Parts: sequence; C-alpha cells; structure tokens
Amino acid sequence: MRLLVTLVLGCSVLAGLPARAADAPVIAVFTKNTTNPAYEAFRIAADKAAGAAGARTIHLVPKQPDNVDEQQAMVEQVLKDRPSIVVFIPVDDVAMVESVKRLNEANIPVVLASNPLPGRFVTYVGADDFEIGYREARYLFEKMGGKGRIVVIEGTAGAPTNRERLRGYKRAFAEYPGIEVLASAVGNYQQPDARRVMAQLLKEHASIDAVLSANDSMALGALEALKDADRHAIVMGINGILPAVKQIEAGNMLASVDFNMFKIGCTATMAALRYLKHEALPEKIMLPAEVIDKSNYQAWLVPVPQRNCPDWSDVVR
Repeated sequence: MRLLVTLVLGCSVLAGLPARAADAPVIAVFTKNTTNPAYEAFRIAADKAAGAAGARTIHLVPKQPDNVDEQQAMVEQVLKDRPSIVVFIPVDDVAMVESVKRLNEANIPVVLASNPLPGRFVTYVGADDFEIGYREARYLFEKMGGKGRIVVIEGTAGAPTNRERLRGYKRAFAEYPGIEVLASAVGNYQQPDARRVMAQLLKEHASIDAVLSANDSMALGALEALKDADRHAIVMGINGILPAVKQIEAGNMLASVDFNMFKIGCTATMAALRYLKHEALPEKIMLPAEVIDKSNYQAWLVPVPQRNCPDWSDVVR
C-alpha cells in the first residue's frame, strides 16, 4: 500500500538519500504542489536540515496542485505509517482542519508551516502575510508616484496567505486614492493560470500601468502575457523565487517581497528535530520579509540547492 501511495500521490524519499539507521527520525513533509518553485525550495530546505541531523524526509505532494482530497488521503496514510513527526503546509486552512485533528488525536506531533489553521502544534513557522501584502502594494504605489491604473492577480481563494495579502492590499488602496484598480482576477498561485487571466485582462483594458501579483509565479505568468501582447506594465510579486529575481536583474520586473520558503523550510524542519530531542521551542516563529529590488537582488541569485540553512540562533533569538 505504501508503494502505491508513493507512486500515485507523488510522495517519495528523495533519490540519492543515503541509507539511515533503522531508528533514524522520519519527518513527513507535506507541501501543496510541484508547480510552485517556492514549495520546491521548501522541500530542498527540509532535506538539507534533516540530512545534517541524520534524519530522513518523506515528501507528500498532491499530483493535482493544492488538491484537498489528495492531501487528506496522504494524512490517512501517515496515520498508518506513523512517522516521527510531521511538517505540514495545508492546501486549505478550512478543509484540512479535520485531518489535523486526526493527527492530534493519534499523538503524531505536527510542525505547522506557512499557512495557519486551528489545531495543536509543536510550533508554527511562517511570515506575516498581511504585512507582506501591504508592503508589496505600498512599494509599488510609491514607485508609481501614487497614481495609475492597476490590475490585481490573486492567489488561490482558499489559501490564508491569499486572504491576508489581499487584506494588506486593501489597506494600501485606502492610503493611495490615486491608484485605480481596474480589475482583479484569480491566478491560483500558478504561472499558466496567471498568464491566461492576464491575457484576458489585456484584452479588456487598453491601458494597464501595473500588475500587483500575490506571488512570483503569477507575476511571471503576467510578464509572459504582456510579452505576447507586446504590452508593458510594471509587475511586482511575492516570494523571491530565482526566476523572478532574474527578471528583476534584467529589469523586466520591479521587485518581489521575500516570503522565504527556503528559510521557512529549514526552520520548520529544525524545529521538528529540536522537538524530537526535547529542546525548547517558541509557540510561533515569524520570519521577517524584505523587498527584493535592483538594490539588493544579488543575494537571491544563489540557486536554491546551493543555499545553506541558517543557524537556529540566527532565526530564533
């Protein structure tokens, strides 16, 4: 059965992982999809942090992006397999509450990452999405001189990251009355979806000054649509993924806000390992975010597999 789930749901112990002792900790790592580079960075980070401690990771990723049914099925399998601990990014903060409750009832410890939801957790590791959205919008509007026409590309409606970023946008809209929001469309945090909806927005609006995107993958999709239509607009996103940073370097994208999934993945996995060693943990670990633009982008050009996890003391002071 375990092999079947591994093949069908895309969950696997990464190839090339060295053999471990039978009593090595096993960390089950849940992420949302294989299409967003931010979650790939999270998985790479988990492997690095676990490998450095002699632990083993098992990755559980829906084949269909952000699919609730698949993630619920993977939780059921984990309840049978009973790993040492779970590092969990829920695909939906409402639909996955019951699954988390089942993990709690089974006394399988859970480190929650990226998206908050109700339940009992070892700790939560993430960033303030409201502040990230607000900072992104303010930075863009300031660069626009406080006036102009924009479109918004939203993420997945069920994701709390999206809801909080949109709340941040609304705060910024209220502070910049010269910004006109022409339209808002859902890109589901996916590059192809954003390319498609941006192409439609370009047909509907003869003049768009800027694109406010709730993540970098969608910002890249918007850039593709702009290029296809031979149009230009200022584009900004969130995540600091390498392809977006390269677009910032090339001058095609204004900036990104660093929702650092690599660092979150490192920290969440290190927290899981600390819990297994009965070491103290804070209830919540919130990582600061910063704007990545032409002034500082070089630090984000290092390919994710070549990055090193931070020291615990540098993250939790």
